[in-house]
Amino acid sequence: MASLWMLFSTFAFAAMGVCVKLASDLYSTSEIVMYRGLIGTALLYPMIVQQRGTLRTHYVRGHIWRSAVGVTSLWLWFFAIGSLPLAMAMTFNYMAPIWMTLILLCAGWWSSKNHVEWPLIAAIAASFVGIVLILRPAIEADQWLGAAVGLTSSVFTAVAYLQVRKLGRMGEPEYRVVFYFSLTTIVAGLFGSVLFAQTGEPSFHAHSGRGVALLLAIGLLALFGQFGMTRAYRVGRVLVVANLQYTGIIFASAWSVIIWNDQFDWYVWAGMGLVLVSGVAATFYNTQNTPRGPAVSKTDPIASEL
Repeated sequence: MASLWMLFSTFAFAAMGVCVKLASDLYSTSEIVMYRGLIGTALLYPMIVQQRGTLRTHYVRGHIWRSAVGVTSLWLWFFAIGSLPLAMAMTFNYMAPIWMTLILLCAGWWSSKNHVEWPLIAAIAASFVGIVLILRPAIEADQWLGAAVGLTSSVFTAVAYLQVRKLGRMGEPEYRVVFYFSLTTIVAGLFGSVLFAQTGEPSFHAHSGRGVALLLAIGLLALFGQFGMTRAYRVGRVLVVANLQYTGIIFASAWSVIIWNDQFDWYVWAGMGLVLVSGVAATFYNTQNTPRGPAVSKTDPIASEL
């Protein structure tokens, strides 16, 4: 049953990517980010009140940093989705666990003096080979900006997840982390919309029935995906659940072919496969070798994958 929750989560996030790409024809990236946060906050707050949760926190700076890098990552990722084939944009996003592994590996090497984790190094190297294979057609098709932005977004995602992990270890509940992140996306999206208006683009585009439906779907699917992932980590085996998250690449690839009829050369599929396999390998190795205390397992299901 836990596996089904993670499959539901990855399907929801892939479907959200579809809606983001479709909405990119109607709204700016900043608008999509703003509406995604608005819908998420409006849905999450009543749930927090109903469960008698509190938004009071002792870790204001931690939330500010997590929200800042998280919003940056989200904006860059949405931009990449609008600029690239969906399968490519989603694959770049799934580089985040590899970046997390690299950061933790460097930190471990620095603290333990010359201790080298060769399995992790092999997984990281394989993932970068995969990215090179994916980047080749993107650059040839003059999509280098979207590719660079998508890859950069995964770095910020990794930093955001590490901050989530830190907050979880300090006992901060996930609903509070998600709420402040959603609240920040509203402010950042609004600011971005007004800022980009200086370039001649309208601050806010007119709504249509199709546009409203897409924005609502983005907000709902993001929330469903988050809750599905949380549920999966809480009731399932961490190793199995963490590896199943990479099915998101498969779902996104299917949507990309079915809806947009995207055609990729064999080396692009090989690159996506390398990212998927190396991510699974890194997750397996880290999950087997990383202790998880009660604070992490109860309050930080996402970060328990590493």
